[in-house]
Amino acid sequence: MKTKFSAVLAGLLVAAASSAAPLMETTAIHSQSDAGSPAIGYLKAGTDPIAAANATAPAGWMAVDLPGPHEAYVNNNDFSKSLDVHAGAAIRLKPKADAPILATMQEGDKTEITGLRSGWTQIKLYKTIVGFIQIGGTSSSLPAPAPVPVISVPAATPAAAVPPVSAGAATALPRVLQGMLVETKRVLFVGPRPDYKYQLNDSAGKRVGFLDVSRVAPLQRIEAYVDQLVTISGVIKPTSDWKNLVIEVQTIEAR
Repeated sequence: MKTKFSAVLAGLLVAAASSAAPLMETTAIHSQSDAGSPAIGYLKAGTDPIAAANATAPAGWMAVDLPGPHEAYVNNNDFSKSLDVHAGAAIRLKPKADAPILATMQEGDKTEITGLRSGWTQIKLYKTIVGFIQIGGTSSSLPAPAPVPVISVPAATPAAAVPPVSAGAATALPRVLQGMLVETKRVLFVGPRPDYKYQLNDSAGKRVGFLDVSRVAPLQRIEAYVDQLVTISGVIKPTSDWKNLVIEVQTIEAR
């Protein structure tokens, strides 16, 4: 009986160690168990932190899991010609060389290209990251970061239709995108004239990518979709100078 009671007690202690009381306030998640280390995310008040199973933390801190996907950035020089992120490349929270590092690319990590930012490529990282929060103190003085606009997938599309893939494969598989189809503005004397007549904008009015409509059936008049919300299936690829994205449209329909 004593042995059975000890086993039950041990199980309760393990369960208690893997969970924590809901947070009383918004709490910063640090990259290290040091209040001076960069904040790589935030947990809202009322959240139950998920204790990291394979990490430990000193007194006053707790190691927590941050499930993916994560919006992040990789320097264009850290990509291979096949658009794979080099192992060991720094994955940063912002498109700047001095931005905090979210993670380091490892063999087998899954990523997806979602945009370009002047010398940087925006990606989604499908990986659980380990961070650290302070327990019994506060680390919420920093404001929560503004949400990053993302390309939405129609609710009717099964999640399996857009699986996480490596950066190299992201340009070979079709993606389902939603946004506003507009004519590309041609401003005189400001850079070269764009090669694409149409583009897809997100909900904030920012360009997601130019549209290559050369593969769309001739009977489907693209001009009929101008200034409308549309759902597009197509392959995403960067331009040769890595400054813009182009969506090779396969199908298009009004929302």
